[in-house]
Amino acid sequence: MLSNIRQAVRRSYRRAVDLSHPARSPLGSAVVNCVVYVDGVRQDGSNDAEEALRRVRKAGDGFVWIGLHEPDQEEFTGLAELFGLHPLAIEDAVHAHQRPKVERYDDTLFAVFKTVRYVEHAELTATSEVVDTGELMAFVGTDFVITIRHGGHGSLGPLREVLEATPEQLAKGPAAVLHAIADHVVDDYLAVTDAVQHDMDAVESAVFSDHAGRGDAGRIYQLKRELLELKRAAAPLDRPLEQLATQPMPIIEPNIRAYFRDVADHLTRVTEQIASYDALLDSILQAHLAQVTVAQNEDMRKITAWAAIIAVPTMVCGVYGMNFDTMPELRWTYGYPLVLGVIAVACFVIHRGFRRNGWL
Repeated sequence: MLSNIRQAVRRSYRRAVDLSHPARSPLGSAVVNCVVYVDGVRQDGSNDAEEALRRVRKAGDGFVWIGLHEPDQEEFTGLAELFGLHPLAIEDAVHAHQRPKVERYDDTLFAVFKTVRYVEHAELTATSEVVDTGELMAFVGTDFVITIRHGGHGSLGPLREVLEATPEQLAKGPAAVLHAIADHVVDDYLAVTDAVQHDMDAVESAVFSDHAGRGDAGRIYQLKRELLELKRAAAPLDRPLEQLATQPMPIIEPNIRAYFRDVADHLTRVTEQIASYDALLDSILQAHLAQVTVAQNEDMRKITAWAAIIAVPTMVCGVYGMNFDTMPELRWTYGYPLVLGVIAVACFVIHRGFRRNGWL
């Protein structure tokens, strides 16, 4: 079942989100949706957060899932008071730019994930944007899940649809939603690292081609910067996933922890792949710099060779330009052609010597 969910989420990568869909109809400036689930089944009714929470707690079963997009302080304060969220977590959720983490406030978990998206481009340049990052936060309680998204991508609409298609997974409660979110984020990391592989191959081929340009250093450096952006999103998530997989928490049932271990394994693959990319880029950059150095040395040898050839007529003409009366062959009819012939022969011999030694 878990593999089916993961495959469906991967198929939904980069899929456009249709806000006209009833599961994602905007309810306000920040609230994207508010849905009650009982036994993993979506319940019809009002989308008001207060009423949804009242229904869940009155029935003593199910949970409410509220999705928000970039709420401001005023919009989120009322919702935070309704669900009893910690003030420190509220500040982090509103202002974003947080490091991936998992914090526990009484019986509520606050998780922060960095979302990533591969930016399509026709050709990698020294200014190309390759990886676009956003932020996704989740408050998870015994009977609620609140997700806050920052950035223009990372919509959870497709993920919600996948979960609704597998009610037995949703029936496991808010912890199952948190796992699905973590799995969705890490799957995006895998997709982006696979896409970056094509840029790596393009840069490597360009550097070692016969027509390698000296401007390739800017492309390599830019790709390293974008790879660092991906590393900053993925690497810090290792510790939070380890906490969710190993540390006993009232909200995370033991049977859900095994799922988080699976996500942690996938994250390990991502971080190892990023590390290998970074090492490969270092090697490519060193090889490129070595090629540039070799090319400069070849240019200097050519310049030196031509300077040596030009030195011969310069020296001879300089001697005959001293205007002495007793110069060799100065009054001879064939003196001028003889000197030109000597200059030509000397230049030819020197040129041939440089050609033989690979300087020209």
